[in-house]
Amino acid sequence: MTILFYLIVFFHVIACLFLIAVVLLQQGKGQDLASAFGGGGTQTAFGPRGSATVLSRATAILAGLFVVTSLALSIVRPRTGGVLDQVAEPAPVASPAASPAASTAPPTTVPAAEAPPPSPAPAASPSSK
Repeated sequence: MTILFYLIVFFHVIACLFLIAVVLLQQGKGQDLASAFGGGGTQTAFGPRGSATVLSRATAILAGLFVVTSLALSIVRPRTGGVLDQVAEPAPVASPAASPAASTAPPTTVPAAEAPPPSPAPAASPSSK
């Protein structure tokens, strides 16, 4: 599977380089002075195309090869994780209000000998009858 991946990468790079070269070698349509100032633009945009040249056919074939190799690379790519998958997650920061140690600890009891004396009960008011 790895050999197939690198073979497709090789063809992909070759297709990219040749596609760049073929596009740069093509001569634009309407190279006269009138087309530089906007005149004659309708003839090149809507006029007859004429016969396809070798360079235009090569452009179409290389563009198709580029698309096919791009799709093949997305299908055949290795399934290993990236650099971000290897980074350890940071430890969660425990807040003092929601610390699990405080909520799971049993309540502490004070022995009776050390307990403070109970406060006296409030006196009953005479109007409560």
